[in-house]
Amino acid sequence: MSTNEVDAPARPAPSPPWGGLRGFADRWPFRRKLNVLVGVPLAVVAVLLAYLITDLAQQSDRAQSAARLVRDSTQVARLVGRVEAEHQQAILLSVRYEAAVGDYQPSLAAYRAAQKAVDAQVATVRETFGGRLPATENQALREAEGLAGLRETVEQGYLPADNIDPAYTNVAKGLIDGLGLDRNQDLADTFTGHLLDSLLRADAAHGSFETGVFSATTGDSNALIEFTGAVGAHELYLYQADRFARFATDEQVDELSGIEHNVAQREIAEAYAELQVDPSGLQAGTPAEVRHGFEAALAGYASYPKQADERLKITTSLIDQIADRADAASRTAQWRAGLLLGLTVLGFACWLAFSVVVRRSVVRPVRALTGAAQQVAEVAGRELSRVADDDAEDDGPPRLREVPVTAHDEIGDLAEAFNHVQSTAGALLERQVLSRRNVAEMFGNVGRRVSNLTTRQLALIDAVERGETDPALLERLYSIDHIAVRLRRNADSLMLLAGIRETVLDSGPTALTNVVRAALGQIEGYQRVRLSAATEVMVAPDIIGDLTLMVAELLENAVAFSPADSPVEVTVHMGGEGAVISIADHGLGMSPERLTEENARLIRRERLDVMPTKVLGLFVVGTLARRWAVEVVLSRTPGGGVTATVEIPLSLLLTMSPMDIPEKTRSAESAGARTEPAAGASPASGPKPSGAGASGPRPSAAAAAGQVPSAATASGPVPSPDTVSGRVPSSAAGEDPIPSSAARETPGAAPATGSATPATRSPAEPPTAGAPGALP
Repeated sequence: MSTNEVDAPARPAPSPPWGGLRGFADRWPFRRKLNVLVGVPLAVVAVLLAYLITDLAQQSDRAQSAARLVRDSTQVARLVGRVEAEHQQAILLSVRYEAAVGDYQPSLAAYRAAQKAVDAQVATVRETFGGRLPATENQALREAEGLAGLRETVEQGYLPADNIDPAYTNVAKGLIDGLGLDRNQDLADTFTGHLLDSLLRADAAHGSFETGVFSATTGDSNALIEFTGAVGAHELYLYQADRFARFATDEQVDELSGIEHNVAQREIAEAYAELQVDPSGLQAGTPAEVRHGFEAALAGYASYPKQADERLKITTSLIDQIADRADAASRTAQWRAGLLLGLTVLGFACWLAFSVVVRRSVVRPVRALTGAAQQVAEVAGRELSRVADDDAEDDGPPRLREVPVTAHDEIGDLAEAFNHVQSTAGALLERQVLSRRNVAEMFGNVGRRVSNLTTRQLALIDAVERGETDPALLERLYSIDHIAVRLRRNADSLMLLAGIRETVLDSGPTALTNVVRAALGQIEGYQRVRLSAATEVMVAPDIIGDLTLMVAELLENAVAFSPADSPVEVTVHMGGEGAVISIADHGLGMSPERLTEENARLIRRERLDVMPTKVLGLFVVGTLARRWAVEVVLSRTPGGGVTATVEIPLSLLLTMSPMDIPEKTRSAESAGARTEPAAGASPASGPKPSGAGASGPRPSAAAAAGQVPSAATASGPVPSPDTVSGRVPSSAAGEDPIPSSAARETPGAAPATGSATPATRSPAEPPTAGAPGALP
């Protein structure tokens, strides 16, 4: 068999794949790219919105916490006032101890009541703040609770005021510092922290001022020091009041000034003014003077608790106003956060909806275009398969489907361009179909002319042979006859490739072995073929011509592509699904890939101009095999070479034997085998050129006076011309020479026996010299 490669145009080298991020993105589907293009910005915006929403919520929570801190600081202001009240009671108790005579013990009830009030207020502060109590404030409360040691000391006896004042002053100052109002960032935006801090410090400073004035009026040994402390506390109050005025409203400033504009404060201010007259004479020299000063101070002490209550009332009112301001700021922050959140969510939803609409406006036309293009591709594939199908009955132009234009943008322009390209390609393909039809018709005409010419040539040769008795000249005439028969087979193949199919109407059932013998008569080198027949099954008349051409092409390839000294073995036997013809050569063979390709080509329906090949014989075999549903398989021959297996289905076989053919049919076939059509007869009027009317090998000149050997079913080599000497030798047991029918013998004719005359010569071996090669 042939090992020639199929001609095919060189394919362009594939473009190198893109690397990096671009190559990674190029491998993504269009929808994924669009999803990323839309989804990534949405995800980024969603993250930013989540951060903004979280920040707004935190701001709202901080504003609310700050408002609660401002409102809860009222309890701290009460605690500071009660610490100052306890401070005053401690001064009174100490002065009583100093002014006492003998074993007199002053009462501790007022001092201890002040202590209980402080302790109760400490618990209230803890309960009010709960888990929100700052750590610094918690430490200040612990310092307030740590006054127990000082209290015991004061209760035991006289303690100078300069030892009492720092402890209570530091506790009051620590309670205000522990709130951290001036350092709170949540209160910085509205200056609420500074406003409240200045208010609490002004309240504490004025309380220290009141305590200092009272302590200085007692005339004890530290009166001058207490007076000095009162002066400093009053200056601190004025500073904090001025600081408060920078952040507060005019109404709040006026209300804070009420601390120094009331009846109790007027009495304290008068006492303070008297102390300023002669500060150096404030300190008493004797216990009697101390008692006198203490009794005078105690007489005016009623104004101090009144002033403390008035001051606490004003401070509480201002704290409530500041708390309302903080609550308003909290509500504003919450409203702003809610508004921004709503607008943000609305904007995000609108953007999301817009992105989805835009995405769908892009994806839907693209998907519609893709789906339509796929449908068009399927339709085009079916049409191209129909156009490329050599056995298709419909050879009209391709009917392609247009892509619907679903948009009026660039995608619509793409669809229109696609339709334009498709229509142009369809017109080009239609022109190619027309050109192919014209070429096929031209090939058919050439094949018909060649077939007619060879038929006339064979008729002339036959006429010359019948009148010639010279053995040497007959040998040459037989060689010319054989070449003409092979030329007519090539013409039959050419008409087959052109799509011309004609049926022989005057042939009858023929033995399968005779079909093989007829095929041998149409090839060169038939002497190397060894036929082994295990069956004499009959073949239906319709397939005889095409089957003869099919076997001849396979035999031609087997002989042409195997060494000249190697035999070609042909076996005919019955298989499970029908009759089997096996043709095995011992040549170079084919590679497994080539065998797979050629076996696929034997099955695949294709046109020669679409799938070009150099092995036209196998193309002819495949066409005929598909026409008659005959299975042809190529395989490797053990030891080298190719084995072609032809399986003829039972539907094309007849159960009758050659003896069952009526005598009239035999005579008609025998006469038809020896009667040539007119020289000018057309293929339609004579026997079918494609195998049915092919002549077998011409007998040699030495066989003119001999007898035809009887046909047998045994196999054997074809005898050489040297063995023929006046009489063809009879076949020995187990051997059967391949008989050669008369010139252009029909495969349906029965093998002839008896003497051969010049008019009806007995078959002998055709010559081998000068024969053309296999069909390329």
